[in-house]
Parts: sequence; structure tokens; C-alpha cells
Amino acid sequence: MTEVLRSAITGVGAYLPPDVVTNEALSKIVDTTDEWITERTGIRRRHRAADDQAVSDLAVEAARKALEAAGKTPADVDLIVVATTTADLTFPATAAIVQRKLGCPVGIAFDVQAVCSGFVYALTVADGFVARGNSQCCLVIGAETMTRLMDWTDRGTCVLFGDGAGAVVLEPVAGQGANTDKGLISFALRCDGTKQDLLYVDGGPSTTGTVGKLRMAGNQVFKHAVINISESIEAALEKAGLTIADVDWFIPHQANQRILHGVANRLGLDENKVIQTVADHANTSAASIPLAFSAAVDDGRIKPGDLLLMEAMGGGLTWGACLVRL
Repeated sequence: MTEVLRSAITGVGAYLPPDVVTNEALSKIVDTTDEWITERTGIRRRHRAADDQAVSDLAVEAARKALEAAGKTPADVDLIVVATTTADLTFPATAAIVQRKLGCPVGIAFDVQAVCSGFVYALTVADGFVARGNSQCCLVIGAETMTRLMDWTDRGTCVLFGDGAGAVVLEPVAGQGANTDKGLISFALRCDGTKQDLLYVDGGPSTTGTVGKLRMAGNQVFKHAVINISESIEAALEKAGLTIADVDWFIPHQANQRILHGVANRLGLDENKVIQTVADHANTSAASIPLAFSAAVDDGRIKPGDLLLMEAMGGGLTWGACLVRL
């Protein structure tokens, strides 16, 4: 069998700002209660970046931890892909700012914008460099300051989101091209731009000249999430010649506890295999998958050799799934 390069995850790291906002604290500024939020979403708290923290600062903290876990330094990094919808500036890319703040050498750096699906999209984009031998040490980072897009009078959205960052280090590893190989094995990405009005921000540099606020038709997003995510998961499994029974751990986008349960039930997946951290940090958009991933590595649940299934859905509507063997 011909030797095949794959993109292997060799380190993972996460960062949550120290400022914790509980449901009870939110109930003092918006018409809601801890019971209402917990019952409908499973969220109990979220983290909020300090006024002087940019999203690049969160990304740098997560990246440092991922590099340490991989036994690498910033000097080794030749590619940075940042998934974010809350960039520091309209330009340059947040990845370029992260490169500077980490002290990485001149290399490739750019952002990916697929909102909550950003980390899955970024991982597969980075695979195009790493698995072709064009990157020897890549940082893929999901980082968000979603609280800065909130309309704090809209209880249907402001209670759902938080700030944070997660990162992984990708390195090329030789395999046999089999689904038992270490690394990214398969993926399925999707977008349906006709569903834009279900989840969007009502501002931008070329339309309003403002940042805007997040708007969402929650019930419709929930319906599309369960159906669409399940389809992309099945497509990724089929490409890899695997079944849901082969999956050791399911690491979904941490949007809403009900969506997590809905997808698991639809696929017939054992809920004991689902990594769930949404209660502790709410929906952190592109950061949520690596945050959950890092938590499960740190507590020893995820081990080398495990088959990981990651999925997400976000504004666009975008969605997708990928299979990675650690």
C-alpha cells in the first residue's frame, strides 16, 4: 500500500477568560431566569473577555497551551489558520496578529469565516497544506468574543453565547491511507446561503459600516441543525468506510444541550460518548469544539488511537463534520 500523509493532531489547548457570568447574573439585566435558560439550553454560565482583551489574545493563550502539549514552540510554526467571526480588525487577519504576538517566523497565516462551523472548516482547509507536505507545524485556532455581538435586550440570544478559544497543532504523519491511520480521515462540509436570515449579524463594513448585533430564528435553526448535522455526519462516515458504532467520542459544537441530544438520538449514538461542555461556557461559536476537545483530553477521557467525530452548524447556514483518529 502506498504511503499517505495525513494531518495528525499532536497537541490541543484551550483558554477561557476569567470573568464568569452566571445565569443568575444575567437575570439582573434581562428578563430571564436561571431555570428558563438551563431548561431550554443546558447553559449555566459563560465567560466574558475583559475590555482590554482582543480575540487574538484569547487565541494566543490557547495556542501556547496547544504548542506546549505538542512539544513545539512558536519558532516551529509555519502555518496559522484562525477560525473566528469576531476578528480584532476588519484587516489584517487575526491569524497575522496571532503570528506576531506569538513571535512565529514568517509563514502562512489567514482566517476562515464560517461562524460556528469555523473550526471544522479551518481544520479541513489546514489539511490541504499539512497532508500535502506544505506545512510541518500548523496551528488551527477557533477563537471568539461573541459577547460583543450581543443585543442585551434580546433574551433569546444574549443568554446563549460566551467568549473563549481553543487550538490544535497539526503535523504530517505517514499512514497507509486506511481508516485506521492517525490523523484527519474524512470530512463533509456544507453551506446553504438561502437560509441566511435564520442566523446572522445585522451589520458589516460594506453594508452598514457598523459591527451589528446577532439575530437568530431559534426554533428554525434548531430544526435545521438536527437534520443537517446528521446528514453531514453520515456522509463523512460513508467516505471513511466507517459507521457510528466505530466512533469512540463525539465532539459536537456546543450550542445547545437539546441539539446535542437530538443529533445523538437521531444517529443512535450512545450519549455516554458525547463530550458536553456547553453548561460551563455556553456557545463560543468556532471555539466550542476545541474547548470541548481540550477538556476531554485533560480529564483523560480521550486517548491516543481514539476515533473522534466533530460536527458543527452556524450562520450561512454552514455545517459540516469530520473524523479524526488521535
